[in-house]
Amino acid sequence: MVPSFLHVHVPFRQVEMYLPSLLERRLQPELGLQAIDLDLHEPGYFTNLGARFQAASLAVTVHAPFMDLNPGAVEPLVQQVTLQRFLQTLDAADRLAARLVVFHPGYDSWRYGKQRRAWLQQALHFWPQLCVRAERLGIRLALENIYDEDSVLLREQVDGLDHPSFGHCFDIGHWALFGKPTLTEWLQSLDTKLFHLHLHDNFGRQDDHLPVGAGQIDFTPLWSHLTETGLRPSITLEAHSQTHLDHSLAAVLPLLDALN
Repeated sequence: MVPSFLHVHVPFRQVEMYLPSLLERRLQPELGLQAIDLDLHEPGYFTNLGARFQAASLAVTVHAPFMDLNPGAVEPLVQQVTLQRFLQTLDAADRLAARLVVFHPGYDSWRYGKQRRAWLQQALHFWPQLCVRAERLGIRLALENIYDEDSVLLREQVDGLDHPSFGHCFDIGHWALFGKPTLTEWLQSLDTKLFHLHLHDNFGRQDDHLPVGAGQIDFTPLWSHLTETGLRPSITLEAHSQTHLDHSLAAVLPLLDALN
């Protein structure tokens, strides 16, 4: 039995191809949207697709576009197009009946360096309008760690805004590549604002998106943290092939059953 909080990564451009399998296996998608998906499809398409998942009692999570977008951009025109795309994403998510949308924060210390404070101020100015819209729609927003070496900048945004619809998506694969604190330290720092998890594996060199257990990440502290805190964030298995997904499901389902 697949838990109600478990999702699997599905690129939106491939959703029709995988839809029969998702429905048959009762797998809930995290639909990865790109900007072109928002331009190619009429609003009714998202509504109809969402209705098909709803009819099967399957929940949907959405991953927002991120290429060339940056909520903390110092350039006003970049912020403008980022806001446009994110509002379009919220509208699509609402039509899909999604209740959570994952966003990349857009910060990269190699690019912004001494402009960190300026970037943060821009981001803190950017997110409230999205939070208001999301709360009205009944959608939660989750900010994902990407190149972050620690959780400080992410927490400065989430804690700084202190909005009930705005929290964290913890990506364990990205933590393994870039994170300096231990897994337990990072998870504890997020407190109760941990909304969502991305699970995949790697060997600490590149973002391989291997099945859980196929790399060198020790997932034990994660399961211990969830057990000790009682937190039950939604989870997406970020497998990039059917075979990898099957391996991740085999590794994770027994552990999730134990949590329940």
